[in-house]
Amino acid sequence: MTAPGLALTGSAAFGDTPVFGPLTLEVPAGQWTCLLGPSGVGKTTLLRLVAGLDELTQFDGRITTTDGDPLRGRIALMAQSDLLMPWLSVLENTLLGARLRGETPDKTHARDVLARVGLSDHQDKRPGALSGGQRQRVALARTLMEDRPVVLLDEPFSALDAKTRAEMQDMACKVLEGRTVLMVTHDPGEAARLGHQIVVMEQTGLRDVTPPPGAIPRAVDAPETLRTQAELLAQLLRAA
Repeated sequence: MTAPGLALTGSAAFGDTPVFGPLTLEVPAGQWTCLLGPSGVGKTTLLRLVAGLDELTQFDGRITTTDGDPLRGRIALMAQSDLLMPWLSVLENTLLGARLRGETPDKTHARDVLARVGLSDHQDKRPGALSGGQRQRVALARTLMEDRPVVLLDEPFSALDAKTRAEMQDMACKVLEGRTVLMVTHDPGEAARLGHQIVVMEQTGLRDVTPPPGAIPRAVDAPETLRTQAELLAQLLRAA
């Protein structure tokens, strides 16, 4: 599996109301791009347009890949809500995508994926018996089961406590290595830890922020990580 880079160029509107743009966002292949910005600037709309899930927003522009192939069928989306079916087991939730497409579920592969995210002992449980962090691990496992080279993350860890959020960030970096990841986040610390590329989205367009040095996930207490976190927070306060 070779992960392509992405480029979105254009503007979006909802009826007569502008949502964002004109702008150009380039997402490097095989890396994490973290997109921050105040509420209402169109971050989630942009993500949904890339995913091909927004049929209400008028988009005047184009979305392209570095290899020239269509994006359709090569994207997996992990949302803020885990969106687990409460009547299904952890294993069944992990296999949900295949079932919805009418495909034969690969239970052996699903069990391997659940082992990667540390849920082997919980595969027969229902979501109601899991902690918030465990539920997000199921959502991550379901995303991995899609086995797509491009992964879109819409604040997937924002509802978790600080310790669990950091653990999920570490795990996501490990299991999504080599994929092209575009992540919307409101957390400057998360962006400073995870971003190969960090972009702040404002009403006036996009602003690049130089990421800290070092491989991701970066140490939460590294001086360079903390410096970038502070810089991002300052930019968000100015943009609010």
